[in-house]
Amino acid sequence: MSSSTAAQILAQISKKDTKLGELRKIAKEIKKDHGLAMELWGSGSFLARQLAILIMDSKLLSQQAINQLDKDMQCHSQQEKSQLLDWLMANQLSKDRKTIALMQAWSDSPSALQRRAYWYYQARLRWVGQTPPPNTEELLQVIEKRIEEESPEVQWAMNFTAGQIGVFQPEYRDRCIALGERTGLYKDEMVAKNCTPSYLPKFIAVQAAKLEK
Repeated sequence: MSSSTAAQILAQISKKDTKLGELRKIAKEIKKDHGLAMELWGSGSFLARQLAILIMDSKLLSQQAINQLDKDMQCHSQQEKSQLLDWLMANQLSKDRKTIALMQAWSDSPSALQRRAYWYYQARLRWVGQTPPPNTEELLQVIEKRIEEESPEVQWAMNFTAGQIGVFQPEYRDRCIALGERTGLYKDEMVAKNCTPSYLPKFIAVQAAKLEK
């Protein structure tokens, strides 16, 4: 590690019980520091990389830079890779027009993590109070064709997108429920109390009911 600041931060967050709220507090104090972010990222630590994402400068995230981050993430477990990618998408890639444009071109990326970002971003465009983009029919056609063949991390994001469509666009609800019934994806998934199942018929029923309250 090339700076004492980075070393001090690493020592501060090295405890296994460090919470995301603590990382956000540190990031709020630092604000934006891409150089420091890259130092923390270079440590290979999962927590340090989460913090690094929070203080990156999205304007410096070119496709080449993202490809390198993607490559670096491959040393982590499947769960950690997905968490880092989702964290990067939510906190950086979705905040800048340039990186949004990059994500919108990743539907057929050779990188599974970048395809996951594409689909997760499409799902996030369908929150309460937002007008869904006009590409729903196209998205569903691709999901129906490819979801069963996709890698697990991408499959989850495609399924989540179908779930969001089914919840927020009632005209597609029966179609999305039928997709879940046909594929059976996540049908036997065990979830904690008060958590929503990923199985589309259940997910859509639970979330749609919440909207109607």
